[in-house]
Amino acid sequence: MRVLGIDPGIAITGYSIVEETGQDFTLAGSGCIRTSKDLEPALRLKAVYDEVSRLISAYDPQAVAVEKIFFSKNVRTAFQVGEARGVIILAAANSGLELHEYTPLQVKQAVAGYGKAEKMQVQKMVQMLLKLAAAPSVDDEADAMAVALCHLQNRRFNDAVRGGKRR
Repeated sequence: MRVLGIDPGIAITGYSIVEETGQDFTLAGSGCIRTSKDLEPALRLKAVYDEVSRLISAYDPQAVAVEKIFFSKNVRTAFQVGEARGVIILAAANSGLELHEYTPLQVKQAVAGYGKAEKMQVQKMVQMLLKLAAAPSVDDEADAMAVALCHLQNRRFNDAVRGGKRR
């Protein structure tokens, strides 16, 4: 299974494409979608939507996994992230893909085994699980990898609970 993992944002949206083959995970691609603060908000959201749509077309994932919004002290930032999540969810829906959403706590639990793991612990586990030469250096990209891995780990768990029957 191939999953597009996304860490949403208006300025920077991290993405990764992680593929599961047997018991192994492989990173097929990753990066960041960056928008200029000089652009109107609508154009920034369009840029995120267009790039996510392009990634879906280019990598042909079976599912999209997106990090849910967590509590933010900055209301403006929370709204902007929510808007970015909205266009990402729309891109997945327009492509007919399964959409799965995970909280930061769920992501940390699935990847590092502890819901309150530090960012460096999660990045080291991402490095190990994806057999990367070094831990990802950009937080948003690393978070997107962790979200994709979370979905694949969650899927494995659900399959085991169902007795190995895949959905």
